[in-house]
Amino acid sequence: MARRRSSVSILAILVLVHLYIGLRLLPGMELGLFGMLLGILLLALSAVLVRIGLVAPSLRRSRWSEPLTWAGLLAMGFFSSLLVLTFLRDLVLLALTLAGAGGPAITHDSALAVPLLALLVTAIGFINARRLARVVKVDVPIAGLPQELAGYAIAQISDIHVGPTIKRAYLNAIVTKVNSLKPDAIAVTGDLVDGSVQRLAIHTAPLGRLAAPDGVFFVTGNHEYYSGAEQWIAEVRRLGLRVLLNEHVIRRRGQAALMIAGVTDYTAQHFNPAHRSDPRQAAAGAPEDVAVKVLLAHQPRSAPAAADAGFDLQLSGHTHGGQFFPWNFFVPLQQPFVAGLNRVRSLWVYTSRGTGYWGPPKRFGAPSEITLVRLVPA
Repeated sequence: MARRRSSVSILAILVLVHLYIGLRLLPGMELGLFGMLLGILLLALSAVLVRIGLVAPSLRRSRWSEPLTWAGLLAMGFFSSLLVLTFLRDLVLLALTLAGAGGPAITHDSALAVPLLALLVTAIGFINARRLARVVKVDVPIAGLPQELAGYAIAQISDIHVGPTIKRAYLNAIVTKVNSLKPDAIAVTGDLVDGSVQRLAIHTAPLGRLAAPDGVFFVTGNHEYYSGAEQWIAEVRRLGLRVLLNEHVIRRRGQAALMIAGVTDYTAQHFNPAHRSDPRQAAAGAPEDVAVKVLLAHQPRSAPAAADAGFDLQLSGHTHGGQFFPWNFFVPLQQPFVAGLNRVRSLWVYTSRGTGYWGPPKRFGAPSEITLVRLVPA
């Protein structure tokens, strides 16, 4: 009953927001009676499709589930841009009216421009999201780095979100590209999936091809806990990845030692109290001769605790770099960093924009990435 009420509430909100868009755009377009009715029909269809998009990972499998999923998620992406641009248009029209510079022509032209611009942004965003992530090379300066570890390379992939629209072929291309970089180690920093092992195991199978001399490592993200973390941990292990649950491994180059540690997601304790994220525990028991300590942590906000625990570098994801405008402006409300290389006291934090995408197949202003992080002397 509660779930049904929630579903009705969400649909009601979507209808109201679409009503706002219709009232602000359709009269200004001057489409005539037929055009007005068509516009209302399309907005009503959009509200229904967006609702479908919101529940896409849990849709029952049928001959229609795949096309409905794509339609719903594409509608979500278009609706997001349409709503933002409608609101921005209202602000501009208000400013022009106050300045005495408004008029029917501006009202008409801007009403037509908003959906066209939203469609263009959605199309560009779709192309950006569906193409293979580019390789971003990042040099991280480490004070006192031993010569044996100079140039040590970790390939990072994050936030792939295998699920409703990201399938085996998409992940297979990522794996091939990562292996071609020939890194010393590979890090998968969470949010690998959106869905159950039963539904997605066939699509995550390419992870088994990942290979690096010092190993392939995985840490949980918040979406693993939405999707059955224990089952996914077992499946990822079956594929040959080392899952780091508040623990570490030591890798050596000659006399120099490097720690690669991993913590569970920052919010993991809300799903499993035994999975409380703990950088200190991840570093516990390390040899005294460790020269560099690297932490894999899904969310950037693990950084203060990582700095307290003495880590030199943290590799994170979670933010998607905002994925598309204007969500990049909201990420700082929850996370200390949106993307790129940043500093927390003596700790370097690299935040990936993600290798896939979540929800709408859309990236605009926040390109996906496969990151190659190299350790270099400071």
